[in-house]
Amino acid sequence: MAASADASTGDGNHTVELIVLDDSESASNGGSLASSSEEITPLLTQIERPKINIFSVSRSRRKPRELVIEVPETEISPVSLFLSWAWNGSRYSGLVCMAFSSIIYFAIEILSDNFTAQSIPLFETAFVRCTVTLILSYLWLRRIGQPIFGATHPRKLLVLRSLVGYLSLSSFIYCIQRIPFSLAILLSFTTPITASIMARIILHEKLKIAEIGGLACSFSGMLIIFQQMLTTQGGLHKTVEASNSSFGGSKHIYAALIGCISSITGGVSYCLIKAAAKTSDQPVVTVLAFGILASPAAGICTFAFEEFVLPSFYSLSLMLALGIMSFLAEVFLARGLQLEKISKAANVLFVEAALSQLWGIGTSSIAPSFGRLVGCLLILISVSFTMYFGPEKEIE
Repeated sequence: MAASADASTGDGNHTVELIVLDDSESASNGGSLASSSEEITPLLTQIERPKINIFSVSRSRRKPRELVIEVPETEISPVSLFLSWAWNGSRYSGLVCMAFSSIIYFAIEILSDNFTAQSIPLFETAFVRCTVTLILSYLWLRRIGQPIFGATHPRKLLVLRSLVGYLSLSSFIYCIQRIPFSLAILLSFTTPITASIMARIILHEKLKIAEIGGLACSFSGMLIIFQQMLTTQGGLHKTVEASNSSFGGSKHIYAALIGCISSITGGVSYCLIKAAAKTSDQPVVTVLAFGILASPAAGICTFAFEEFVLPSFYSLSLMLALGIMSFLAEVFLARGLQLEKISKAANVLFVEAALSQLWGIGTSSIAPSFGRLVGCLLILISVSFTMYFGPEKEIE
């Protein structure tokens, strides 16, 4: 039961009236009272602030730190670390890559001299090496996701590099077949000098006195070494005898001129390799471009100018192995030219001649002499000077 009353009269007196309700009636009116109280209650209550105590979660106003995912460290072999450092981890990387290229070419020479069991024509050998280089460079670029054909400007440089490079290769093959081997090698080692001169003309690289002195010192060592070899093997005597007859003399002079053309085109090719590698940001692209042209051209020359020789399994295996090594040498050569000045990088190439002479003296295949030792010493001193003082100080 509930009761309530309120009334007023006209004379200002208040009277109270008592109203009695049953429980059923109060239950029926409870819903309306509850609904009305729900509508009134929010208007009367105040918003309570959340209570904070020592057990509540504290939230910092600072920005949340990024989630750090710890990856288990994998062991990297010292060889991988050294190759990574040599490829792009030091200011000496360009010169180190050139030294690797020279060492690999020296190893190719040693394997060719000591393990060749079958006489293979030079163009056929060049065809196998160029084909292996083409396949490996294509796989390399596909593996790293590099586009095979880039922009128009690098493509023109790559075409010129391929044409000039193959002209240098074919000229050297023609030269080495018609003049004494030592003289042909000596002419081929004039390529670093012509490359430095062409870099001054084409790429506008400055030639410093120290760089000119390093090239002169290295080539002087080459002259001392091969002067001993030519006199020992009788190469100069044979050339003089051949020059006594007009036909023989003109033939050797013509072959020597072809060798000079090979050296000049080789120097131009170095400049084009540097320009194309820096434009495309990938030195292997220059190797691929050369293989695309040189492989079919060498195959055509094999059947056109020489008699094809079917190699045995042993000879073919050796040719493939030398092709892989040639590919690595070309890649390191392109990388070295990409990173370093040509006048400095080309001087390191003389290491191959010094190592070849020291190997011959060590294995008793070449008679030791004071001149050879002096020539090797001059080359090693010049290359060491370039390796130590060669990189530009501004790179530091």
